[in-house]
Amino acid sequence: MATASGAPYREAAFANGYEFAQGSGYALPRYPFALPPELRGTATTRYPVVIVGAGITGLTLACALAVRGIAAVVLDEDDTVGVKGAASRGICYTQKSLEIFQRLGIYERIAARGIQWSVGRTFAGSDEIYAFDLRQQGSFQLSQQPPFINIQQFYIEGYLVERIQALATGPDAVDLRWMSRVIGFTQQPGYAELEVETPAGRYVLQATHVVDASGAHSPFHAWCGVPMQQRRGDDRWCIADVRFAHQPPAERHTWIEAPFNDQRAVWQHGMADEVWRIDYQLAPDADLADAGSAAQVRARLARQFGADTACEIVWVGPYAYRSQCLEQLRCGSVFFMGDSAKIVSPFGARGGNTGVADADNLAWKLAVVLRGLAPATLLDSYQDERLEAAQQNAQVTARTTRFLRPADGIERTFRSAVIGLARRHPFARQLVNTGRMAVANAYTRSRACERTGGLSVQNVAFAWLDGSTGCVNDLLRWADDRLLVLVFGDLAPAAAQRLASLALHAPVRSVQVLATDGPAQAREAVRDPAGHLQGACHVFGHAWALLRPDGYLAATGEAVDGALVAAIERAWGLSTGAAP
Repeated sequence: MATASGAPYREAAFANGYEFAQGSGYALPRYPFALPPELRGTATTRYPVVIVGAGITGLTLACALAVRGIAAVVLDEDDTVGVKGAASRGICYTQKSLEIFQRLGIYERIAARGIQWSVGRTFAGSDEIYAFDLRQQGSFQLSQQPPFINIQQFYIEGYLVERIQALATGPDAVDLRWMSRVIGFTQQPGYAELEVETPAGRYVLQATHVVDASGAHSPFHAWCGVPMQQRRGDDRWCIADVRFAHQPPAERHTWIEAPFNDQRAVWQHGMADEVWRIDYQLAPDADLADAGSAAQVRARLARQFGADTACEIVWVGPYAYRSQCLEQLRCGSVFFMGDSAKIVSPFGARGGNTGVADADNLAWKLAVVLRGLAPATLLDSYQDERLEAAQQNAQVTARTTRFLRPADGIERTFRSAVIGLARRHPFARQLVNTGRMAVANAYTRSRACERTGGLSVQNVAFAWLDGSTGCVNDLLRWADDRLLVLVFGDLAPAAAQRLASLALHAPVRSVQVLATDGPAQAREAVRDPAGHLQGACHVFGHAWALLRPDGYLAATGEAVDGALVAAIERAWGLSTGAAP
């Protein structure tokens, strides 16, 4: 169904409480509106997947489907990337996100443009009270990707768009539709109908699966009637994206009580194009319009860096935030992800990164279900896993918020005590909470994982039998959305025969992992003399690890027996057990 529309298309508005204030801003790409087939006289079409929202979450999902050759439509109300009026937005991308981007084929561009960092320093007044180097921590040091890369979010979104366009060949392409606003939704048995408004008129399309990645103000919340927990705080901040004539060190610096900001918090991060993100905490009753003025921003910069500091203000955006988490991430045909699933404070980079992980989690499950390789029940595990992750991140960031903006009474007393002790005693420095940096969430409530699974496996290196170097992502690509069984150590003939039989009758591929230069007992084998691959799989000695296409463990065990078969059935959605 298509209808003409006499009213002009309303451009996308500001989002998430950001307001543009001053600065030269960012030059963003513009994508043209293309007339969809529904407005060219084609009958209403039912698509396997329709993604609403072309932010970092929606585009990651779209790219992950495009890489797999799964057809999808992406609807976005704007004609560019980034948040309209708040172009830089997220800047810190975690190792897990970078590993995902490596599988999607855009990591090298991110690494070439962004800024790597691993050292963070925290100050109270003029005293450094805490410091860390993420590369010295076992949870980060083994991957082929660094702990963090800082880059403006719109760059990643642009790379994803270009990658999707490069993959858009044949009937199973991803169709990016710009200036396409969803204004109506109807849930039907087994599918949904969406009404879409465009500059050329309105039309209706159908979708077997709808993914809502449209953000915090999603209309799907009301349309689906999903319950949520939410809390709005009184904390106010002002972002200043600044380019200095002389670059500060490439480290994350945080002040809990900055003497140059009226004893309020300040963040300092470098990112691409020699631009620095400075976040200034404001008074709770601050006038955001005044706080974002050029005069106020330059006064803060002068107090922090000196009156004679030469700099260019690239962009300024005052903002406030709230905490919000849905109580369910699936409603019939609709899946919620990214900011439509949860909103957290920005401390610890747990916003956009968890949206990327949401997309990676759902993409492979949609792909194998749509290909008829796995039952639709596999999709239920998305809610088990990513709702747990959303709740974990909301809880962690809420604790940081209370530390940075403590209420009078016990919270303020606790913070004062921690700061005082941290100045003198190392044990107290771990209690300083300026943001627990995002890591890959563990899944403890998943119906698709055994109790030994649910952990992310880093993208560590190993050696192919010819001596060349490979990594975990290479093995996941080779497995081609099948489950991957890694068997460590010598392989008995009976075990080798069972694995060969599994490969014929189950959606698995098997690889023997050798710690020495000895001969392989399996056709597919790699060498791991340093034990990094085995350590990344959280197993020791003679053992097996069952990896999913998203790089998560479904299960681990010792003997190649019925326990492995049961784990495969559960990971593929074939067992009937509910989430633990």
